[in-house]
Order: sequence, then structure tokens, then C-alpha cells
Amino acid sequence: MSNKSLVALIVAVVLAIVAWNSFYIVSQTERAVLLQFGRIVQPDVKPGWHVKIPYVNQVRKFDGRLLTLDSTSSRFLTLEKKALMVDAFAKWRVLDAERYYTATSGVKQIADERLARRLEASLRDQFGKRTLHESVSGERDALMADVTASLNRAAHRELGIEVVDVRVKAIDLPKEVNRSVFDRMSSEREREAREHRAKGKELAEGIRADADRQRRVLLAEAYRKAEELRGEGDAQAAAIYAKAYGMDREFYSFYRSLKAYRESFANKQDVLVLDPKSDFFRYLKKANP
Repeated sequence: MSNKSLVALIVAVVLAIVAWNSFYIVSQTERAVLLQFGRIVQPDVKPGWHVKIPYVNQVRKFDGRLLTLDSTSSRFLTLEKKALMVDAFAKWRVLDAERYYTATSGVKQIADERLARRLEASLRDQFGKRTLHESVSGERDALMADVTASLNRAAHRELGIEVVDVRVKAIDLPKEVNRSVFDRMSSEREREAREHRAKGKELAEGIRADADRQRRVLLAEAYRKAEELRGEGDAQAAAIYAKAYGMDREFYSFYRSLKAYRESFANKQDVLVLDPKSDFFRYLKKANP
């Protein structure tokens, strides 16, 4: 190969490299700034195909999608000075590419660290304004909305990012107070159980007493009705006996005597010591020829 051909080849390769470095692409999921010797000359490069001056301009690209900051569990005090362990996360994205690059040099770790400090300060401020009940259940949604708004204002002003949402994943009590809280809850549940058992025994006694009273009333009423029926039966029997006795007194006396004989001499081993002249043997005497 001649010297001219070699030079031409080298020139062609250099031109190809220069041409290759003169173009760059920004995708739809990216944000970018164009630098010239380290100074920003184009703060927000739109997605698409672009041209730059090789070795003079540099392009810094950042992830433009929604990113997650998962903060560590931190200890906060409520309005009544009760400690809580709060675990939260934030959703954010780059809004101002120039400010984001200036504040963080385009490094996500730096952005996460600064945003985490701001998130902790916002959570501490919001929990300090609320009671334990309000923080856990009463105003939890309002708390997260206030944290999101305050954090978004600070992050946009300082870091050029937009905080889309802040969510509290868990609110727990510190480990050192878990046992005491559990013991207090256990004692309260035992007290409630004792109260329920006492009320149950009281109701049971009342039911038993009422059942016994109703039983006595029913038995007394049944006994009264039985005595009334028995009295009516005895009266009817006496009336029948009296009517029969009135129709034929001699026959009735004879019938009563036979019944007395039958009952008196039912057992052969029975012994009666009576005066033979007594009225008891009146009809037996009459039966002799």
C-alpha cells in the first residue's frame, strides 16, 4: 500500500470517528443536557437525533422515568411525645434537567441522599403536629398529602425534581416499648373478659331466678286447679252418694256393709276382735235362718 493510500485510509477513519461522535440520540425515557467544556449550553435536550461538536460538546443523560426513594425506618415523636418508627417511600422524577445536573452532577445516589434528608425532615414536622391516633389512622392520608406537597416544593427548588407521591408503608412502636404496650393491651383484654364473664353470670342468675319463679307459679297454679277439680269431684261423688242413699237407705246401708266386710276380710290372716252384738255384724245376723 502506498503512502497516499495509507494517509487516505487514516483520514477516512478519523472522519468516520468524528462523524460518529458528532451525533447522539436522546430516548423518550431520558432527560439530557448539552455541555461545552463543562458549561451547560443547552439545558433541556428534547428526545430525538441531535448533532454536537466532537470533543467540545458532551451530553449528560438522566433517567426521566418515575423513580423510587425507599427511605430507612426512622424514629419520630408525635404531638404527645410518643415515639413511632416510620417506614416511608417517595416517587420522584427529573423535572428540570439543568437544575438537577447542577445540584447533583446527574448522580442519582446524590439526589436520593439529599431527597431522603428532606423527606425525613418533612415527616418529622408532620408527625410532630399530630397525635398518635391522628398519625396512625385519623389523618394518615392528610399527613401523606402534606408531606408530598412540602417535599415537592423543596425538591423542585433545590434539586430540580418533582415528587409525585409519598407513602407511609408502616408505623410501628419502638422495640423497647412493644413489650409494655403488649402487657397493657393484655391486661385490658383480661379486664374486659372479666367484665363480660361477670355480666354473663349476672344474666344467668337472673334467668335462673326467673325460671324458678315461673316454675313455682306454674306448680302452684297446677296444684290449685287440681285441688279445685278434686273438690268438685268429691262434691259430685258426695252428691251422688247422697242421692243414692236418699233413694233407698236400707239398700245403701247393706251395700256399704258388704264393702266393709270385703275390705275387712280380704286377708285370711287378719284377726278382728269385735263384740258379736255390735252393729257391724247386723246383716250377717239377719242372714242366719
